[in-house]
Amino acid sequence: MIATPRVPGSGISRWVNSIEPSTPPTKLPRRTRKTASPPQELPSTSKPISLQTADAEVPWPELRRQAKRHFGIQHFRSAQKDVLESVFQGRDTLAIMPTGAGKSLTFQLPALLLPKSVVVVSPLIALMQDQQSHAEQASITSAKLDSTITTAQRRTADQNIRQGTGGLVYVTPEQLQDREFLDELSEGGVSLFVVDEAHTIPQWGHDFRPAFLALGRARKKLGNPPVLALTATATPSVIAEILDQLHMHEPRVINAGSERTNLAMSVFSTASNDDKLDRLTHMIAFEEEGSGIVYTASVKSANDLAERLAQEGVSVGHYHGRMTKKQRESVQAEFMADRHKVMIATKAFGLGIDKPNIRFVYHYEFPDSLETYYQEAGRAGRDGEPARAVLLYRAEDKRIQSFFTRGRYPTSYEMCRMLTVLSRDIPRTLTELATEAQVGKRHAQVILLTLAAEKLAKSKRAGYVRRGPDHLEEDALDTMAQTFAERAEQDKKRLDDMMHYAQSTTCRKQMLRIYFSEPQGDRCGMCDNCVNHPEREQGSTAHAGSGQAQSIESLHGSFLTTAPETLPKAPTGPVFSIGDSVSHTQFGTGSVMASEGDTLTIRFGPRNVRRLKASFVHHPDAA
Repeated sequence: MIATPRVPGSGISRWVNSIEPSTPPTKLPRRTRKTASPPQELPSTSKPISLQTADAEVPWPELRRQAKRHFGIQHFRSAQKDVLESVFQGRDTLAIMPTGAGKSLTFQLPALLLPKSVVVVSPLIALMQDQQSHAEQASITSAKLDSTITTAQRRTADQNIRQGTGGLVYVTPEQLQDREFLDELSEGGVSLFVVDEAHTIPQWGHDFRPAFLALGRARKKLGNPPVLALTATATPSVIAEILDQLHMHEPRVINAGSERTNLAMSVFSTASNDDKLDRLTHMIAFEEEGSGIVYTASVKSANDLAERLAQEGVSVGHYHGRMTKKQRESVQAEFMADRHKVMIATKAFGLGIDKPNIRFVYHYEFPDSLETYYQEAGRAGRDGEPARAVLLYRAEDKRIQSFFTRGRYPTSYEMCRMLTVLSRDIPRTLTELATEAQVGKRHAQVILLTLAAEKLAKSKRAGYVRRGPDHLEEDALDTMAQTFAERAEQDKKRLDDMMHYAQSTTCRKQMLRIYFSEPQGDRCGMCDNCVNHPEREQGSTAHAGSGQAQSIESLHGSFLTTAPETLPKAPTGPVFSIGDSVSHTQFGTGSVMASEGDTLTIRFGPRNVRRLKASFVHHPDAA
């Protein structure tokens, strides 16, 4: 059974032309592949520094000199210092730092000193554009390779990459599936492999962006340079999958905590959609100052809200995946320039948006998980000033998210159909296989990655071919499909956790801390539950949910927290504890990495991590 399929096929689309995850990737012909504006000349700096061993001395004087020269920074924040130390010691590193904590500095500064390129994998073109703009302002050599650039610009960037002149190279995961491009990067050399917004690996990789599951393979093709993964939030299971997918060796996990102390969290329960619309309109038109974002779960809601607020005299823009690229870019630019008070948007908007003066983020319908909610809510108050995150809750809204998650993963029947049409001798493209098997293209892509990881299919330049035995037992297919069924169950659990948050009278910040495996700590004193019920006892009402607190030591790396509190203790009394040896009839003996309810994450070997129901395994010494 496959928990984290890893090996992609070269027949999968190479280029993503849209910043919209729901828009399928589009191929660009090789001859028209484009690149970024020519890299700027880097002002003279000291001799490039190679990454050292774990016990080597970090060049702090030079780091501080360059930080002041290029960024105007006098002192590093605690988490920044820890990450930089880990990077310059050549260690694989996962950094969990809240929005606005200065994550980009941890790879921009090394790019000034390391001898070869720093490759930055970014999920969205808009985010790449924003980051490159900031790099250029700091006079850092940079190249952005995507569909928005000219052939001449691409040629210039290719030449610099092959020569290994260093600096930043921004790419999408899809580009790293291109074998010629990987060869080009290898020729020039890579000093550091960075994955920004790393939570998108498990969040998107098993759904509509399978290229995220190929990042570990791409890193290997580049000679296994040290890797730096960055995210604002991560539960233990997300941490485990990031480490596994990126093939991180003895990683250092640095957790700066996810809490935004300037963000006041509130939930308003509404009886009907009309009540919800009236409340939202009133709050934004008459209560909120500054600019903000309102997230909706559907395009229809986004259009309806934009029309209603405009009628009330509110300057409003709206953004969703059915708009053209030009329309999206235009309305985003207007919002960033403060021409609109409010941006009404679906989840397509906001990842990496660097607008520090957003004072409020509303959710008109709740999202699919607390991870998504807190990522989106965290876009308010990046300047450190007080900001609000408001959820408008109606129990019936759950149906919207349940509809979106239905059919997200392939079935055993679809996997069987795909195996049937795969040939042993004649490579077939993804489109050809999906059409003949009568399986949706997205599901077909995920299935082929799954079969490749199980050595039942192989990707070649011309497409996919069949491997393995001619006949598979039905149980074998069911076992593989069970992984997707378990993911569907976890999606349902995360949605239930989101509803519990909306309904709870517990301190909102305490709930979020526990969900993200941080110490519960004191009540925040500023959320609606703390303000409305200051005398309420909190202790036992917090709900651990899908992100319940667990020990991270079993992830085969060191764990460092820069949060003010100590790490929480693992929950007591589970059937299987973190680190326990377990046995499975098919996969043999493994070790428990994480536990979520009745689902275990188990490592059966260096590259074999599975998610199984606890009832499927037993202690090795059990009868």
